[in-house]
Parts: sequence; C-alpha cells; structure tokens
Amino acid sequence: MNTQPTPSRDPLPQPASPAGTGSTKAEAEIIRHPNPPSPARLSEMTSPAPAPASALSRHLAALPDRLRSVAINVLPTIVTLCALLIVWQFVCGAEGSSLPSPLKIWTDSHELIVHPFKGVSLDFGGLHIAEGGDVGIAGHIIASLKRVAMGYGLAAIAGIALGILIGQSVIAYRALDPLFQVLRTIPPLAWLPISLAIFQQAGPSTVFLIFITAIWPVILNTAAGVQAMPPTYRNVARVLALRPATYFFRIMLPATVPYMFTGLRISVGMSWLAIVAAEMVQGGTGIGFFIWDSYNSSLLTDTIVALVWIGMVGFTLDRLVAWIGRRIAHQS
Repeated sequence: MNTQPTPSRDPLPQPASPAGTGSTKAEAEIIRHPNPPSPARLSEMTSPAPAPASALSRHLAALPDRLRSVAINVLPTIVTLCALLIVWQFVCGAEGSSLPSPLKIWTDSHELIVHPFKGVSLDFGGLHIAEGGDVGIAGHIIASLKRVAMGYGLAAIAGIALGILIGQSVIAYRALDPLFQVLRTIPPLAWLPISLAIFQQAGPSTVFLIFITAIWPVILNTAAGVQAMPPTYRNVARVLALRPATYFFRIMLPATVPYMFTGLRISVGMSWLAIVAAEMVQGGTGIGFFIWDSYNSSLLTDTIVALVWIGMVGFTLDRLVAWIGRRIAHQS
C-alpha cells in the first residue's frame, strides 16, 4: 500500500492575549522608576498648592523675632534701672538721709506723679494751660517746649543757611569761621543780660538765648558736610546747568544730611539745657522755674521728679530728630 505523505501546515499565529490573563505564558514587562517618590512626597505632589501667605501672616510670623530684638535692647536698661533703684533705696532709706529715697519720693510727690496734666486742657484751639500757677508738671514742660520750638526752629533755619554759605565760599569761610569759633565758646547764661537789655521782656529773651545757644553746632556741621562733598558733584551740576533749588535738593541735601542732622541733634540737646537754665533765672513758667520754685519751697522730692521729666523729654527730642534725619536721608 502506497502511502502519500501529507503536506505539513504551519500553525496559524495566535493573537496575543491581554496582560494579566493566563492564556499565554509571556506577560507584559513593567518598567519601574529608579527612584520612586516617597509616600509623603507623593502626597505633596497630589495635594493642591497652598494659598500665598498674606501680609498679616507674615507679620505674625516675624513677631517673635521682633519681640526678641526689643527684649535684647530694652531688657539691659530695665535691669540696670531696677538695680539702681534698689541701691538708691538701700543707701537713702535710713532716717535723716539728705537725699530722699524712691519710696519717699513716691509718697511725698504722689499727686505730682499721678496727675502731671493738671491744669492742661486740649480742644480745637490747641493746648491751654491754666493761669495762677496751679498746674501739673506737664504744663510747665509744654510751656518750655513752646519756647524751645521757636528758638530751635530759628536756629536750624539760620544755621543751615550760614553753614551752606561758609561751606561753599572760601572767602565767607575765612571771614566768618573765626568769629563763629569765638562766639560759640560763650556760655549760654552769659547772653542773658544782653538779651534782657535788647528785648526788655522775659519771653523774647528766652527765645533769643535758645537761638544763640543752638545755632553754632548747626552752622559748623553743615559747613563740614558741604566741604566734604566730592568735587565731581559740583562739576556735574555745572555741566547740567542745574537751578539752585534743584542743585540743593538733588545733590547737596543728600550729601550733607548726615552732617546736618548731627549738628541738629547736638543743638536740640543744648536748647533743652539752655531753656532750663534761663527759666531758673528769669522765673515765670516753665520747667526751670518749677525746679527753682520747688527748691525754694524745700520740696526736694518734686525737684527730683522734675529732673526725671527733663531727662525723658530730652531723650525723646534727641530720638525724634535722629528719626527725622534717617527718614530724610532714606528719601534723598
């Protein structure tokens, strides 16, 4: 029997089964990321972006740092003051001490300390001080500050103008600087008889005394600032043909502000010293008159309270002028 070989047939290709089914042996290969994110990072990636911090939240976040800075600056002063009061009380607390202790000052001058604005009223017309002398210590401080404001303001205007003049002009510097150096060495109270002879009244005489005391530091420091300006500043002003007002506000003022306000800070302290001395001699109203009247009345505790007020007001005036100088320098 002849047997014919049957032709072989290639099997038909089978379609690939989907991954995950058991119909085929080969499974789809999964390529893994070499550095897979952590669960926390994955949560951050999938969570919505946070809203930008508001200005209030930023200020609140910086508040602890500000409190820490204030504590670093203020705490040593408070500790020193407390230690000074304790030593003062320990030394002067015994009977027969010539200087009153802090507790005695609080007891004897309690009314003056608690009610400093007695006799002072404020309305739309301004501050009013009662007549007759029954006024708290703040009323005397305000009366003195009014005189200081007038004399110091005039000294600042005249001193800056004269300082610029002798700082820019060599001839004016040679003519006026020796005269200013002689006049500034005269003590403030030595001008009092001259001022009384000229004005014949206590009020204008006091203002003149403050003016003549405060003007010299302003003149000398302003002149030093103008002389310290680089020559290129003046050359640029000449090339651009700047007007005098533009030259002053754009070039001269920014260059001389540190020198100018150094003189103004010295002058405000000297003005406050001069007003106290002048009022002690002339009488009337003011913190100087209050100190002298308290001494004559044997009220030493009131005198010490007035000295504390004088120191605090002088410190405030110095810081105020320094703050104005920093603001003007920053804007310039």
